[in-house]
Amino acid sequence: MITQEQILHALGHVEEPDLKKDLVTLNMIQNIEILPNKIRFDVVLTTPACPLKGHIEHACRNAISLFVSKEIAVDINMTSRVIAADNNQLKGIKNIILVSSGKGGVGKSTVAANLALALSQQGARTGLLDADIYGPSLPIMFGLEGAKPQSTQTADGKTKILPIEKFGLKLLSIGFFTDPNQPIPWRGPMATSAIKQLFNDADWGEIDYLVVDMPPGTGDIHITVSQTYPISGAVIVTTPQHVALADAIKGMAMYRMEGINVPILGIIENMAYFTPAELPDKQYYIFGKDGGKRLATENNVPFLGEIPLVKAVADAGDNGFPILLDDQEPVAAAYGQIAGRVAQELSILANT
Repeated sequence: MITQEQILHALGHVEEPDLKKDLVTLNMIQNIEILPNKIRFDVVLTTPACPLKGHIEHACRNAISLFVSKEIAVDINMTSRVIAADNNQLKGIKNIILVSSGKGGVGKSTVAANLALALSQQGARTGLLDADIYGPSLPIMFGLEGAKPQSTQTADGKTKILPIEKFGLKLLSIGFFTDPNQPIPWRGPMATSAIKQLFNDADWGEIDYLVVDMPPGTGDIHITVSQTYPISGAVIVTTPQHVALADAIKGMAMYRMEGINVPILGIIENMAYFTPAELPDKQYYIFGKDGGKRLATENNVPFLGEIPLVKAVADAGDNGFPILLDDQEPVAAAYGQIAGRVAQELSILANT
């Protein structure tokens, strides 16, 4: 007769690879059910975007076979529960991820959009906030030019903005409220006030990850957002050449300053190499090679992955249909892997 104690003993030999503790100690084994010819249980991962999901499930099956029975059928429900940051100001948002760059022109907004979509496609409830006050690009990239968010009344009589939903994401941008053909000549206090409104006056509902596309550089918006809200971590986007790497170093240094202290989740190297559509197996390192990897190693932060320079990525953004939505494009798989790594780093931080 198989007992629950036997099952827990067996699964106590399965280690969560990132957290370096067994699944039972981490309370990741739930709802054990023992039937005449089958056992069922839930494995509660720390994120639906866990890149090691298959590895953990395989290890559980092996443990049951080795320590309980080789004959019993095993039904494992791989589920997840995203751990919330200490977030009292923005009810319902479990984690805020800043996507940042030291300089403009490195593809930060494209990375932010596709990262958010990848997290959503992997099962996480995700929002995308365009905090690039002076150059909002979200309306174009999602085909929402001219769109205007609706508002709603809360139980206590407050008016809240409802983010626009598209492709499974909740989306909000200053570009929804301004004339796209006119510049936004705001001084620092006006810009920071506007960004606070986008955070505070929106009804985001319950979401696991709010991805924030930050402005380039290290200015008022970065300091205001980092000091006002409980940020789970920042992702730094760079290209391989020296001038971009030098600015990325400054960006990391800002987040590590006393009074800001935002964890660096890792570095993404965008435009890592050029691959012509007619030669998909060729890689031309036109901006240099492995600059992002070296930067990550030298600064002791994770290297989250590299994205090639592919014309289809730019075309997709211009057409309002981000490249991740085309599962025939190899670059979409690269974004999926990076999303898994970002979720992985957040889980490690939350459990340490």
